[in-house]
Amino acid sequence: MASSQAASSFSYETEDFAFEERSSLYEQRLQRQREDGKKSLLHRLIFLAKISPELADKRNLAEYWEQLFVSLQQYYYQSEGVTGLLLLYPAYILHILESSNDVLYAVLQDLRDMEQQQRVLVLDVKILVMSHNLPSRLFQQWNYKVLNIPEKHLDYNMLHKEPIEAAFCECLTALLKLGKHLLKYPKSPKNLSDNILEKAPELIVSQDTITHLLEYPELLTPDQYLHLFDCPVDILMDSEQVWPLPERLKLHFECDALDENEEQDEEENATEPFLENQD
Repeated sequence: MASSQAASSFSYETEDFAFEERSSLYEQRLQRQREDGKKSLLHRLIFLAKISPELADKRNLAEYWEQLFVSLQQYYYQSEGVTGLLLLYPAYILHILESSNDVLYAVLQDLRDMEQQQRVLVLDVKILVMSHNLPSRLFQQWNYKVLNIPEKHLDYNMLHKEPIEAAFCECLTALLKLGKHLLKYPKSPKNLSDNILEKAPELIVSQDTITHLLEYPELLTPDQYLHLFDCPVDILMDSEQVWPLPERLKLHFECDALDENEEQDEEENATEPFLENQD
C-alpha cells in the first residue's frame, strides 16, 4: 500500500515537471516556407554603385552577375532562385535581388572582393536596404535594362539639401511600385524592352537621387555590412573590465573614499573635546 502511494506521488511529481515540446518562431517560419514549396526564407537586397569608367560595355555587368547567380545556385543547391532587376544608368547601377540569405551573403562577399581586388566593374558600392523574411517575391524573374536618360534632370543643389530619410523613402517607394508594374509582364525577356518602362517613367529613380544617396555615410559598404554581420554578438561591457577601471567606477570609488575621509575627520573632531574634558 505504501509503495503504491509512493509510486502515485512520484508520477504526480514528474507530471508537474514535464515540459511541453515547443518550436521556435524561426522553426515555424521554416515549416510554413516548406509548406508553400520554398526551400528557405526569402530576403531582398538593394544596392547602388558607380560604373567603372574603364568598363567598355555596361551589358558586361549583366552577363557577369547572371553567371555568378548560376554558379551560386549550383553551389547552394538548396537555396532559392534569384529574381530582381538591374538598372544600368549612364554612370551608375541600381540592383535589386531576391533570394536566400546564403546567396545574398555571397553576392556581398563578391562585391567586397571586387573593390579590394580592384576589378574593373563597379566602384563605391553602398547598400540601400536588406529586407528579411519576405512573405512573397516582388519580381518573378531576374531582368536588366540599359537606361539612356540624361545625367542631370533635377536640381541637384536642392536635392542635396534633402535629408537621407526622404531620399531613401522616395527611392524605395519608386522601386517597389516598379516591381508591381513589372508583374504585369511575367514573360518579359531578360533584357527588358523599352515599351515596358516607358509606360511608367515616373518609377525610374533618377541618377541625381543615386548620386545623392551614395554620398551619405549612413549607408554601409559591403565590407562594413559583412563586418557587422560576422562580428560576435557578445559585447564587452565597461562594468566587466577588471583593469583599467572604467571612468564610472573610478568616480564611484573616489566619492566613497572622500566620504570615508569626511567620516573619519568628524569622528576625530568629536573625540577631541572628550579627551580635553578628561584632562
